[in-house]
Amino acid sequence: MRIEPLGDKVVIRRMESVEKTPGGIVLPDSARDKPIQGRVLSVGDGRMLPNGERVPHQVSEGDRVVFSSYAGAEVIVDNEEVLIMSEGDILAVLD
Repeated sequence: MRIEPLGDKVVIRRMESVEKTPGGIVLPDSARDKPIQGRVLSVGDGRMLPNGERVPHQVSEGDRVVFSSYAGAEVIVDNEEVLIMSEGDILAVLD
């Protein structure tokens, strides 16, 4: 199933969480933080201005992005957890 976000919304898949510390300690699931990086899966049409024009997104499908830890709504689609968030919740695009 494909999710088509509306307006200025984007769909993001979180990156995998780190299982080991740099020192080699294995972290249990309860001690892992949710990653704040992900890949953009799809984007909406863009933000609507008061005059009726649409502003295109600054991110595109496939971009690797950083977002705040509490951004977006978690949704499960086809047994996969994705985030739907406003483009304004994205902090940066990584190369």
